[in-house]
Amino acid sequence: MSRGGRNQIERSSRYARFERGMESNGIPPSPISSGEQSVWVDVSPLLEAAGNELKEGELIHGENFSLFAAMSALEIMDPKMDAGMEKFGYRSVEEAIENGAAPIPFSTDKTTDIQCIIDVMDHLLSCEAAWHKGYPLAQTVFSCIYLLRLERTSSHALLHSYCRMIRTTCNSVLSVVSDARTHEWKKQLLANSVPVKTQRRRRFLVYYYHVLMCMRKAQGRGLELARKHIASCLAELASIYGSSEFLMANAHGIRQAVIEDRTTASGCQPIGFHTGLDNVAPTPPRAIKIISWKKALEYFEKLLQDLDIICSFRLDPLLEDVLQFVVQFQKSQPDLVARAHLQLLLVQDGKLYGRDPLSDVISRAALSQVIKDQSFQKNEFIIQLGQLVINLLKILCTNAAWQRRKLGKILQDWGATAAQLQLSSKREVDNVLNIRVEEEESMKLSKHLLCWTEEQTYWIAGRFLMLGFELELYSPSEYCMVYWYLYIVMFKLLEKAQLRIVQTNDSSKKKGKKKRDPLKDGAKEIQYPSHILLLQCYINLSEGLAMMLAALSNENSNFEKPSIFNTEQERFIQHFELLQKAHVPEGVSYIMFKDLMNHVNFSTIMRYNYFGAAQLIARDLKGRFSGDPEKMSELRRVEQVAEHNKIALNVICQAGIKDPSLKVSFEFTHHACFAIAVVKRS
Repeated sequence: MSRGGRNQIERSSRYARFERGMESNGIPPSPISSGEQSVWVDVSPLLEAAGNELKEGELIHGENFSLFAAMSALEIMDPKMDAGMEKFGYRSVEEAIENGAAPIPFSTDKTTDIQCIIDVMDHLLSCEAAWHKGYPLAQTVFSCIYLLRLERTSSHALLHSYCRMIRTTCNSVLSVVSDARTHEWKKQLLANSVPVKTQRRRRFLVYYYHVLMCMRKAQGRGLELARKHIASCLAELASIYGSSEFLMANAHGIRQAVIEDRTTASGCQPIGFHTGLDNVAPTPPRAIKIISWKKALEYFEKLLQDLDIICSFRLDPLLEDVLQFVVQFQKSQPDLVARAHLQLLLVQDGKLYGRDPLSDVISRAALSQVIKDQSFQKNEFIIQLGQLVINLLKILCTNAAWQRRKLGKILQDWGATAAQLQLSSKREVDNVLNIRVEEEESMKLSKHLLCWTEEQTYWIAGRFLMLGFELELYSPSEYCMVYWYLYIVMFKLLEKAQLRIVQTNDSSKKKGKKKRDPLKDGAKEIQYPSHILLLQCYINLSEGLAMMLAALSNENSNFEKPSIFNTEQERFIQHFELLQKAHVPEGVSYIMFKDLMNHVNFSTIMRYNYFGAAQLIARDLKGRFSGDPEKMSELRRVEQVAEHNKIALNVICQAGIKDPSLKVSFEFTHHACFAIAVVKRS
């Protein structure tokens, strides 16, 4: 057994017995003591067998030991979650100041004093980046003694100004998260060069502060100005990065042990910092490792680029475009600060961008028109759906793991609303001729809203399943069931999207004054939007991969078999429990999956050409998406997946599936969610 595997198994076993107590009151109970009712079993053989099966980074758990509990157990000893056990240095800020840990001025020599202030600025930037990444504020930014006793810095104008600005930007970031969540080097004299570098750092912080303030303006009014400040920030960052070689050559202080981990441009230890002074954790602090200066600059560069993407987004009232933008934005893996700004931009005062009422957004999405009627805006279903849309937008702005968990849970809310709409749209009336006009219009409205609500429900389910691939929650032996379920969800999504288009077209025809020829209208084919055709690509890929994996499992004895620790049905329940509770889709079960997949073989697959069909649609769509680089990139990825899998199928069938030397594995080389088959001979 590998050391990593054994340690994780032991951790899981140790924390599993505390799970029941943690769930009940948040406090772990005392370990189980031996007594008359206790039965002790030697689990060494089980651990040994598990260690031989597990790969590095994997772990096993009992039926009632959830993935969330396992993650919590593994976070013990993580400095972000656990303050640690080490205590050292000064016991208070006053003691540190009395012992000269934070002198003002830094030195009687002006040049040395300026170099020291640059080190403080650089280290504070690294501390703020570490805080953004999730480390405690007390052990990062407020490890600076000058910040803790700001009044002491009043005699040092530059230090005082910089510390105040750091406090201001931190307060702004904290507010946002709480509310949501080329350098040309020239050799110059040290005395003339270093003050310029302090001004660059100060200017960066000023521009950064203005970026944060502009992005907080209501209804996106400050986005254009924010982009100008972002450009200035990035220019200053490039200049700051270019100063490293010069400052290192003229370093004055003690060099840090590992130059790659330096938190200052000069590589020297900054004056006036101590990580244990302001710690509020219930246990003594561990000295956490602050992000390096280089990585801090990279972090702020990435943050500013993400904020620039947010600022460049056209504030489109079409919900479909908003959802696509958020999903695409999340692919760049933005950090918390950027995601919090995006959420605050999208949802303000219960409106989209703080200006578009949710009733307008929903009517535009479901009915292709904005209805300003007061009775419509006060309709109970519109109010319900408006709150669901707000919750959905907020969830989509969270990190991938949290997002997936929350999406699975809100499916039940969307499903319940869809069920209520279905009852409303199926209301029986004794005498059809006596239906009042208001009732007829209400029934039509319920049908349109039902179709749109079901479409959104399946979209959420598809996003839930896709995120599982991005988070690497599925093992190779589970790919077949996941792709099968994804195929069904996407097929239902396609049905609802097509039905909504038909309903919209019918409504527009009835409102037209000119009489139409029904024969000619029937002959015309509905021109489906590009996103519908792209969805058909995904359906073909999902169904093709599910069939290929099922055939491999049925016909190839060398193909990877399920783990011995959980049955296939248990894993089916674990992955799709939230979907099953929400009845998305209705009637889908493990038995249905097995009945369909048990009889799949390669001769059947070759007749349908799933991957070839996806490839053709992707090629045809290129003309429609020629002006959209992101969509063009996605189409290329889809084409590559389809092409590789089509070739792999041919190779497998020509070589003979029962060939014992034939090895087939799956990799996510071209697409994050759709795998390609890799065929090799052993």
